[in-house]
Amino acid sequence: MFRTLLLTTAALAVLAAPATAQQVEATDLDEVIVTGSQVRLSAPYAGGQVARGARAGLFGNLSTLDTPFAVTAYTEELARNQQARSVADVLQNDPAVRVSKGFGNFQELYVIRGFPVYSDDMTYNGLYGILPRQFVAAEFLERIEVFHGATAFLNGAAPGGSGVGGAFNLTPKRAGREPLTRATLGLEGSGEVYAAADVSRRFGPDADTGLRLNLARREGEGAVDDQSRTLNVIGLGLDRRGDRARFSADLGWQDHRIDAPRPTVTPTGAVPAAPDASANFAQPWTFTDEEQLFGVARGEFDLSPGVSAWAAFGGRSGTEANVLANPTAQPDGTTSAYRFDNTREDTVWSGDIGVRASLTTGPVGHRLVASASQVRSRSENAYAFSDFAGFASSLSSPVAVAPPAPTALIGGDLNDPNVTERVETSSFALADMMSFMDGRLLVTAGARYQEIETRSYDYNTGAPASGYQGDAVTPAFAVVYKPIEQIALYANYAEALIPGQTAPAVSGGVAVINAGEVLSPFRGEQAEVGLKYDLGRFGGSVSLFRTTLPSAFVENGRFGTNGEQRNQGLEIAFFGEPRDGLRLLGGWTVLDAELTRTAGGALDGRAPIGAPELQGNVNVEWDVPQLPGLTLEGRLVYTGEQAVDAANTVDLDAWTRLDAGVRYAFQASGRPLTLRARVENLADEDQWVAVGGYPGANYLTLGAPRTLSFQISAEF
Repeated sequence: MFRTLLLTTAALAVLAAPATAQQVEATDLDEVIVTGSQVRLSAPYAGGQVARGARAGLFGNLSTLDTPFAVTAYTEELARNQQARSVADVLQNDPAVRVSKGFGNFQELYVIRGFPVYSDDMTYNGLYGILPRQFVAAEFLERIEVFHGATAFLNGAAPGGSGVGGAFNLTPKRAGREPLTRATLGLEGSGEVYAAADVSRRFGPDADTGLRLNLARREGEGAVDDQSRTLNVIGLGLDRRGDRARFSADLGWQDHRIDAPRPTVTPTGAVPAAPDASANFAQPWTFTDEEQLFGVARGEFDLSPGVSAWAAFGGRSGTEANVLANPTAQPDGTTSAYRFDNTREDTVWSGDIGVRASLTTGPVGHRLVASASQVRSRSENAYAFSDFAGFASSLSSPVAVAPPAPTALIGGDLNDPNVTERVETSSFALADMMSFMDGRLLVTAGARYQEIETRSYDYNTGAPASGYQGDAVTPAFAVVYKPIEQIALYANYAEALIPGQTAPAVSGGVAVINAGEVLSPFRGEQAEVGLKYDLGRFGGSVSLFRTTLPSAFVENGRFGTNGEQRNQGLEIAFFGEPRDGLRLLGGWTVLDAELTRTAGGALDGRAPIGAPELQGNVNVEWDVPQLPGLTLEGRLVYTGEQAVDAANTVDLDAWTRLDAGVRYAFQASGRPLTLRARVENLADEDQWVAVGGYPGANYLTLGAPRTLSFQISAEF
């Protein structure tokens, strides 16, 4: 009740802003890139679909050409025009990213360069651990920034242990220079109703203070039969820009429930034929429900013309409850499943401080940065299973059964779970970005010292069960060279860092010599070279990369870091508006992923599960010149074959999806209105679109059916 009252009061404060505040002559806050700023945003690129830069961790805001990594920052305008529901919908535009689900749950999960990134390993305004774990609504976001490759140096190690192939930073919405009051109504699928409001104002004689409020609700049955959703979103953002100080604060609340959510399917051999894309083989008594309250504040202060300091602090309080029954399927489509209940409560605190200094020594410019960060989390969890003998059904002709009692295996009290895990990650980083040849050559060198500590506790008694503590130093080296203003050549060496694994007591029926030993953190190593170009209205990049990640297994009776996964490939990306009214966005990724040094060499040379060799996206928007305000849009998404099992005896077929949309912007009684209609999976293909996501797992995700959505937006 207190949280609802707090958020409602804040909402009313914005909506009740005096009319005089709307007439302030505000400056354009996105006109320039303030290099190194931890608060300011980059300007949109031509066409408005991506931005000209992104926050590069401890370096703050950098332009795309100055960033020594492949990066794309998608904008709120793109998300709104595509009627995006979540981060996953926006990332469908990235040629290096594919979307899957969590292991046995409905968490959105992203695979980049063949490695997973969990949704709770994304940063929010630069901080880990703040975002909702399962799903992040698009209404919160001004930017979705995608960094390709290992970035443990820039941001620190992801607390959830993913992020080897890339990183994502989500930036909250900010009040623009013009007052905004936008109301949107929509309809999707079989009857999912959507309503949203987006309000922003700037205040003060110099419009130095801004407020932005977003409210949204989705409710009803979508395109999948009998699957219904209820989503409530409230986001409030404050920013203040002074001559020497800049500050932002954001508060978000998200309540998301799905009833009868269509589950993933684990094959037991050959991949079963994909059932009708609109069919739902979920049990009617299953659901997933999560409520999250989260917030972050960030400020920076110019101590002198060349020295700035910053600090950020945030937290999240979340609750989740699930009743699930994810099936295992035979090649003929018959299934077996059992019930799984779990509850989870999370409390997370995250912080980041740093100082940045710019100075010159002879012909060399220096951007020196020192930064320290910490994430602390506490999780309370409980679970219960029904009889593992399960119940039978079918993908094509599902059978609804009475919910079996979850009494076969119980861990903790579902109504009052114990603390089961505490995690603390701390780091300290030093870096120098050196500038030569009047800024045409940038050389970056730095290192981050990181400590990772994990403690687990018994589900039933709460007593300490096991623990892990490790530390490592992750260096980074990078070079950017601009032979001409429009071209940047870059190269980098960087590392990812994930917690080490604990040796099991038994493997293959044989006792392990070093049972209980905790291995040192695993380091993923990355080498990359690339080229970026910016022709003013059209830009893009080409990159070659190689990433290696150690793996652990038992060899000669001892558990150790014995294996390795090697992913290397080529990425091509493009974006912009090469001519008035024509916008292009997309690219291709060619990936060569293979396992090496596996146990006994049995899987050497095999491809990892769920790593397609080829994937690509092409998105085209065209403003029809004969009818001003009318825009046509089409998107093609292609994903090649993927290995379904470790031995590569079963593959998932390549798949292609075509989306199309149309929007019409016009004036009615002096008010701007926009009509949007969109069809995803235009051909209504029935196809499996993902294999796994969680390392070593091979569950299948069925693609959504043809989905029609309509929206009307009005600005006041």
